[in-house]
Amino acid sequence: MPSLQIIIASTRPGRVGLPVAQWFQARAVAHGGFDVELVDLAEVALPFLDEPNHPRLRRYEHQHTKDWSAKIDAADAFAFVMPEYNYGFNAPLKNAIDFLNQEWRYKPVGFVSYGGVAAGTRAVQMAKQVVTTLKMTPVFEAVAIPFVRQFLDDEERLQANEVMEHAAVAMLDELVRVEATLRPLRQTGAPVVA
Repeated sequence: MPSLQIIIASTRPGRVGLPVAQWFQARAVAHGGFDVELVDLAEVALPFLDEPNHPRLRRYEHQHTKDWSAKIDAADAFAFVMPEYNYGFNAPLKNAIDFLNQEWRYKPVGFVSYGGVAAGTRAVQMAKQVVTTLKMTPVFEAVAIPFVRQFLDDEERLQANEVMEHAAVAMLDELVRVEATLRPLRQTGAPVVA
């Protein structure tokens, strides 16, 4: 079964990303299309990009980069659970993406965004420019959660509405389809069409 990594982008204390990601993880497991892993950038704790060589060369000098490379290389698809900061996506996610190059290629990515009135959608649009440069394929289907704090209960668990539930299933369905389509491009020795 293909693997889906759900990456929690926010590392901020008091973040909402953790309960949002836990809700989406439960939906992804119930969906059954992927082996699901939750990856928390706060736990990964990458420093600001510190590799002397360009990531496309995969000549990593630091163990944290080698570990991050192996983690991302093992995934077949991604879901970024991401906030919006000042109309853009947050620095820890950009840093985590920039550490690597080839490991991201030909893998689909979905977005679970949250925030205020815009529900993180401006950050997603910005992230799409970055991921497509790395030959990732962002899927159209997404989960966008406006005024996210209204969906948290007293235990800080996300209580999704019907729109969010349907959006999660639609995005997971599309990630399954696109992952299967891109898989031949990720296989060693696959011909490159110019």
